[in-house]
This record gives sequence, C-alpha cells and structure tokens, in this order.
Amino acid sequence: MVGLGIFSIIVTLGGMKVIGYTDVIQVAVLIMGGLVTCYLALTLVSEKFGYGGDILKGFAVIRDKAPSHFHMIFDESNFYYKDLPGLSVLIGGMWINNLNYWGCNQYITQRALGADLKTARNGILFAAFLKLLIPLIVVIPGITMYVLHQNGMFQAEMADVHGVVKPDHSYPTLMNLLPNGLKGLAFAALTAAIVASLAGKANSISTIFSLDIYKKFFNKNASEKKLVKTGRITVIVSMILASLVAPALRNLDQAYQFVQEYVGFISPGVLSIFLLGFFWKRTTATAALTSAILTIPLSTVLKFLPSWTNGAFPDFPFMDRMTIVFIFLMLLVIVMSLASPKKDDPSKEIIIDTKMFRCTPGFIVGSIIIIGILAALYTVFW
Repeated sequence: MVGLGIFSIIVTLGGMKVIGYTDVIQVAVLIMGGLVTCYLALTLVSEKFGYGGDILKGFAVIRDKAPSHFHMIFDESNFYYKDLPGLSVLIGGMWINNLNYWGCNQYITQRALGADLKTARNGILFAAFLKLLIPLIVVIPGITMYVLHQNGMFQAEMADVHGVVKPDHSYPTLMNLLPNGLKGLAFAALTAAIVASLAGKANSISTIFSLDIYKKFFNKNASEKKLVKTGRITVIVSMILASLVAPALRNLDQAYQFVQEYVGFISPGVLSIFLLGFFWKRTTATAALTSAILTIPLSTVLKFLPSWTNGAFPDFPFMDRMTIVFIFLMLLVIVMSLASPKKDDPSKEIIIDTKMFRCTPGFIVGSIIIIGILAALYTVFW
C-alpha cells in the first residue's frame, strides 16, 4: 500500500501526460486480462457441471443457478434493494451519481479538457463503449465465483482469517487461474491502474488546492514556480493521508459500495451547482455556495435520522437519499436566486458558443448505438 502511494507520487509529479500514457497501456492489458478471466471462469463452471469447455453452457448454468443475480431492477423484497432501489437506478440517484462523476469530477474531466473538442468527444464515446464491457470483465466473473462457491469451490480463498466470506476476494481468486505469463501481465496492469488512478486524483487535488485555495486565499501573487512547488507538496501530503486512511477500509464487506454511498453525500450539491450554473443564467453565487455547504449535512441527517429516531423516520436507500437531497438543493438554489436582486456583471458571465453543442453524424450514430445496447441490456435483464 505504501509502495503504491510512492509510485503514485512519482507518476503525478510527471504530470498529466505521463498519467495519460500510463492509462492507455494499462487499459489495453486490463481489458485483455479481464476477457480472458471471464472466459476461464465460464469454462471452469462448464467443466464443474459436466459440459466440458463450452463457455455458452457455462453462461447458461450461472443464469440457472443464480437467476436473481441477472436482474438490474430490484423490488423491495430483494435483499439488495438497499443498494439498487428499483427504478431509482433508471430515474433517480443513479443519474445523480453518474452525472456528477462523469461530468463534474475534475479527475475525469481533466482528461477531456486537455484535448480539442472533437478528440474529447471521440474519447468519451470510446470510454462509453469500454463501459459496456464491464459486465463481461467484472460482473460475469463475479456471478461465476458465487455459483462456484455455492457448489463447494474456493471456500478458503473466499474467506478472511476469521472465516468470513469476503465478496471482494472474488476477482483476485479468479486472476490466479490465468496462465503464468498473462497472470503477471494482468497483475502489473492492475497495479498500474491503481497507480494511475491515484495519480489522477492526486493531480486533481493538487490543482484544486494550488489554484482555488492557496492562490485565492493565501498568496494571491504566487508565481508559477511557487504554485508548482505547492502542488507537489500537496500531492505528497494527500498520499500520506490516503495511506493512513486506507487500512481502515480493510474490514468493509464491500469497499466499492461504501465509497459510492459516501461520495453520494457530495454529489447532489455539486451536480445542482453545475446544472443550474451552466443552464440558468439567474443562478447566484450565494445560492450555489449554500448548496455546496448543505449537501453533506443534509445527507448525513437523512443517513442517521432513522437510528436517531429509533426507526420512526424511514431508512431510505442511499440512492433515494441522493435524489431527495438533490431535489431539495435544486429548489433551494432556484428560490434563493429568484429572491436575490438581479445583478448584471458581464465580467463574471461564462459565454458559451452554442455551435459547440453541434455533434458530427459519426458521434450521433455512435451514441445511438451505445444507448440502444444499454436499452437492450436493461430490457433483457430487467
């Protein structure tokens, strides 16, 4: 863990160009390793149930043995409804979470901002296509491990030192099935992915602190050299803090779910600011700042109010909490902006050329294809 932090610092100090090149290489290897892992997992299931090496039979077996794992829209009786609360996946909190992550998170947008508009759009379209591979690379192997574990395989590998089954052990266990050469390559790519991800986040932290906090509030006349030095110090401090906090997440049942829930404390406020700030000229800075300040307290109250009231207040799934907070903050920003006197200050206006929103026919066709595939997947696996 410390080693990953040190490597991340080194990569971050090399700048976004180094991070970009690292991303391209490791993504290619990760996809290849993920697809091979999926193939081996389905083959293993097929052999376990007496169908030889037929991966299609293996897929049919896991659909038969774990039918509930192939539904994306759950009803309230489902054990995992709290994580994926029914239609909120389609029309609620999932949109807030994803729009905030893919559209408002500097860790993501900085990769597009470094290119011209056409290249950035093509990159986003390609990323959307890669996202469609996630079920093959991650979900199918996970379901496969569930079926194999239920039928007596990998009992020791899936448990921690206390004998408790840990779902996060699934993928590392499957990676051990890879041939020796590919296993090492996939592990190296996975390590590179972690390092590149940490480096990208550290770069964002450095930029935000140096330009939006240090220069604005502590040293308005800071030179470029001073800002670079401050950014580097920020990277080192952030990685040290991350290394200290990370071990505390080891005891979580599913770390990814934990991260998604608590990022959801911030997402409603950030997204409300961006949406209204971009698409409604009447939005005021005071209203936006209020939304940013209230998003965490409101989310915290909704999270813990059921336990504080001994169940008198309903315990909403975290995606529904995000929806409630988002709607409240949107209305609050609108009311506060309308209640404030209108001020015309052209120097603070963001002028947007509407021609920039025109897309090429190729981009439109690609987008329609991806949306069509998504619609088909949700129809088949509803």
